[in-house]
Amino acid sequence: MSVTSGKAGLSLTQEILSYLGLANKTAAWGTLGTLRTFLSFSVEKDVQRLLRAIAGQGVDRNAIMDVLTNRSREQRQVISRAFRERTKQDLLTSLQAAVSGNLERLVVALLKPAAHFDAQELRTALKDSGSAEDVAVEILATRAPPQLQECLAVYKHDFQVEAEEDIKSETSGTVQDLLLALAKGGRESYSEVIDYHLAEEDVQALKQAEGPGTEGTWVLILTQRNPEHLLRVFEQYQRRTGHELEQTVQNRFHGDAQMALLSLASVIRNTPLYFAEKLHQALQEAEPNYHVLMRILISRSETDLLSIRAEFRRKFGKSLYSALQDAVKGDCRLALLALCRAEDL
Repeated sequence: MSVTSGKAGLSLTQEILSYLGLANKTAAWGTLGTLRTFLSFSVEKDVQRLLRAIAGQGVDRNAIMDVLTNRSREQRQVISRAFRERTKQDLLTSLQAAVSGNLERLVVALLKPAAHFDAQELRTALKDSGSAEDVAVEILATRAPPQLQECLAVYKHDFQVEAEEDIKSETSGTVQDLLLALAKGGRESYSEVIDYHLAEEDVQALKQAEGPGTEGTWVLILTQRNPEHLLRVFEQYQRRTGHELEQTVQNRFHGDAQMALLSLASVIRNTPLYFAEKLHQALQEAEPNYHVLMRILISRSETDLLSIRAEFRRKFGKSLYSALQDAVKGDCRLALLALCRAEDL
């Protein structure tokens, strides 16, 4: 049976936006970034300022970060092209020669096109880290379909291998099946029609997928159904079993497979909260995980960082801005605070 969709399973931010009629509009969600197109943009002035910042007696790190963290990614690409035309030099190479450490990594992340940045992060996760499923799920499950397609195309071009081939060679079992399914981008698109029959079928299938050889059922449902449908499945699953689906995942799976499925379930339930929790974890380490902080703050700065900030404060009772102020040290501190943008009172 099918009927027109109503409001169900909304996150805090979505609930607020729903009253404004904005919750399901992509263009409106785009305004939830902290970094917008700089309206008084002058590429010539920015190129001149960057040249002055690296050509004097000492490097003006504040000037470099002020330009890069107050321009959209598209505007930063315009600056890079203009810099090359004017100086015959590459802006990224020039800045890398002027700064080092975390600040250099931040400059690289800010100046790379989004697809190139994601492709490099995915490659590094698959080849060089001990937690490939963490970063891979983050990228493959949270990027919009066009972004993911571009990322995978860049991956093939830059590394001369399909990302799927690296997934096959570097992972195995349920994790491999999950990442391959996400990389194929076969998730059903959102529909305003609720398919109650399919939701009930999925609930029953997940309840029965408890023995060996049934892992594929979990992968299929969690990677193919649209998020709105899955929120309904999660709700009905809890009503039928008396516990959340995540509890079954914890009991049914172990190790990397468990972590990957729990991460994916978190993305489906509430993507901004998923990122808020990852940021909180990165800040709780003895030494803040700057790599994670940079990747999330930069990649979400033009998408939904305002939503992430709201979820961070709601979950942890402290603003993301204050948490960054307390934990982050060194040259990149001001830049990360600039990307976060403001305090949430």
